[in-house]
Amino acid sequence: MAVMDHITFVPTVEQMNYTFGGAEPVMRIKPGTVLTLWAEDAFGGRITSLDSVATVALDTEDLNPQTGPFWIEGAEPGDTLAVHLVDLTPARSWGASTLIPFFGGLTSIPVSPTLQDPLRERTWIYEYDSAARTVGFSARGSDFEVTLPANPMLGTVGVAPARREVRSSLVPDAFGGNMDSPDMTAGATCYLRVNVEGALFSLGDGHYRQGEGEACGTAVEGAMNITAIVDLIKGGGGPAWPRLETDTHLLAIGSGRPLEEAWRAGQVEMITWLGELYGLDRLDAYQLLTQIALAPIANVVDVNYSSATKIDKRLLPPAAAYGGIHAELRSAARALGAISYS
Repeated sequence: MAVMDHITFVPTVEQMNYTFGGAEPVMRIKPGTVLTLWAEDAFGGRITSLDSVATVALDTEDLNPQTGPFWIEGAEPGDTLAVHLVDLTPARSWGASTLIPFFGGLTSIPVSPTLQDPLRERTWIYEYDSAARTVGFSARGSDFEVTLPANPMLGTVGVAPARREVRSSLVPDAFGGNMDSPDMTAGATCYLRVNVEGALFSLGDGHYRQGEGEACGTAVEGAMNITAIVDLIKGGGGPAWPRLETDTHLLAIGSGRPLEEAWRAGQVEMITWLGELYGLDRLDAYQLLTQIALAPIANVVDVNYSSATKIDKRLLPPAAAYGGIHAELRSAARALGAISYS
C-alpha cells in the first residue's frame, strides 16, 4: 500500500464538533492518508481534580467533542471506509472518571425513571505512568489503591449517517459513533459503511482504560494523541454495522435498546461477514457462530447500548477480509515506526 500524505491536525475549541452529520469538514484528505491528531476528552477538559463535579463543571451541550469531520476524496455511499488505528498515546499524565447524576448503568436514568435518589457525585483522578503504561486507582471512600495496565482506546469512531440525519456524538448506531468498545485500540482496523459523499469521518473520546460495559458511564477519560491511516474500499455496499479487525479477531458491533437488540444486530452482521469470507449460507453461518462467538458488551450507558460479536480468527481457515487490507495497513503502520499497545 502506498501511503500518500501525512497530515497533522490539532483542533481548536472552535473546530471541535459534537455531532455525526451536519458539520462542515475540517479538511479534505485522500485515501491512504496518515493522520496525526489530538482529541479532547469527553468532558471537554473540564474535570481536572477531585473537587470537580459534573453538575458544576460540565456543559451538557459540549460533551464528547470530536476531531473532524474529514472529507475523504472519492468516498461515495456504498463504499467502505477503513480506519486503522496505528497508535493511541495518552496526551495527559492523568485521566478522570466521575459519577454523574441520573446517568450510568446502575442508577435511575431519564429513559428508565424510578423514585431512586441520584447517586452522590464523586470524581476519581487516575495518574497515568507513561513509562510503565499504567493507571493508578485510589479509592475515595476507603483505604485502597491498585495499579492497572493502561488500555488506550477510542470511545468514538464514526461517519455521517444516511438520509441527512444529524446524530449527537453521544450516540452509537449503524454509522459508528459512541460505541465505547475496549477493542477500539491501536492495531485495530474499523470498517464503516459510507453513507454520504465524502464519508465525513470523525473520532475522539479517548479512554486510558475502560472495562466492558462502562458500567458507571465514564471510563478513565483523557485527551489522546492519535495516529491513524484512513483508506477507502470502493463499492460492495458497505457493512450494515461497524466491523473491527485485529491480528487475531473479527468483531461486529451492533447498537440499540434494549441490549438484546444491540446483540442481535452484531450477531446478524457477523453471520453476514462469515458468509462473505467463507461462502457459507446464513443457516450454516448461524450454526458456526453459535459455537465460536464471544459477546463482549461495549456499553450499557449510552443513548443506545452497544454489543460486540467477536470471533477468534485462529479458529478458522485464513481468509483475507476486504482483500487483506488490514494486513496492508498493519505493514504501513510498522513502516511509520509507531509504538503500538497491541
